[in-house]
Amino acid sequence: MSAEVARPATMIDVARKAGVSYQTVSRVVNQHASVAPATRARVLEAIRELEYLPNGAARNLVTRRSRTVGIVSFGTTYYGPSQMLANIEFSFRERAYGLTLATLTELGFDDLQSAVRELRSRSVDGIVMIAPILRVDVDGIRRLCGKVPFVMVDIALGGRLPSVLIDQRYGGMLAARHLLELGHREIAEITGPLDWSGAELRHDGALAVLGEAGLAPVMSAAGDWSAASGYRAAARLLESGARFTALLASNDQMALGAMRALRERGLRIPEDVSVVGFDDVPESAYFEPPLTTVRQDFASLGRASAAYLIDLIEQGATPLNQRVLSPELIARSSTRQRGVGTC
Repeated sequence: MSAEVARPATMIDVARKAGVSYQTVSRVVNQHASVAPATRARVLEAIRELEYLPNGAARNLVTRRSRTVGIVSFGTTYYGPSQMLANIEFSFRERAYGLTLATLTELGFDDLQSAVRELRSRSVDGIVMIAPILRVDVDGIRRLCGKVPFVMVDIALGGRLPSVLIDQRYGGMLAARHLLELGHREIAEITGPLDWSGAELRHDGALAVLGEAGLAPVMSAAGDWSAASGYRAAARLLESGARFTALLASNDQMALGAMRALRERGLRIPEDVSVVGFDDVPESAYFEPPLTTVRQDFASLGRASAAYLIDLIEQGATPLNQRVLSPELIARSSTRQRGVGTC
């Protein structure tokens, strides 16, 4: 006699085990708010014990939603965009949303348009766009998405689109202000690629704070976010004969490369040159010396982006605005009060 094959659990089985009605289980599965917390917990426990799998197709017919969101991303080989994507993805999965990803290798409106159209063809409930170098065409984005709710991530403060961002300009201000408070007046800068909004905004923030003090960078050099480009940029600064007691780098990887270039030329960090980075990558606390940097809270960015888009999907009257997170200066051993040594 062949072994009996256990049938999959049904919603009725869950209702019996939890001691509730079929309709209550349906409300829990479809995440309706009108279920008491204790009842919801009991139903969810029964679902886990019975290994019940909701019928997604049937649920979609009732709710007219796919419970899937699309994510358009660019630059995910770099730390910042990769962390944005990872935390946004985790936050949606935590809320039981499936994901469809579209990763761009080039970023222009035509590329974005193709990606969004592809996601819309898959009937996603909403779209998140991580577009750090896009000059945002407000009307174009709205036309492109049509009636599909969307949230932009990492655009400039003041944009007229539903968006979540970490205030990059304020981060640049924090870094420059920290060096001024330590008494530095001869400050050099390594920017990121200035066609990226984050790099431009960090640069603008630093310039604003220096300008208020009647100062400007003694010299700027551009990198491409990599440690190698930070090394080359610092070498150019030093070979130019520029004299500086502090160096602002637009991300931690470029700061790492710059620190090597400084040491190779016999300069001590921070005794001769103080160095500030940006991002607070996990390794920055273990640089030699540990790096002073500006921390971005990517976990909070992910949660805020997911929560905002889900509000737009499930409660269409949600106000369209920007949700802004502030970065934080993390002071470590790569900066100190200005000493007598200069380069």
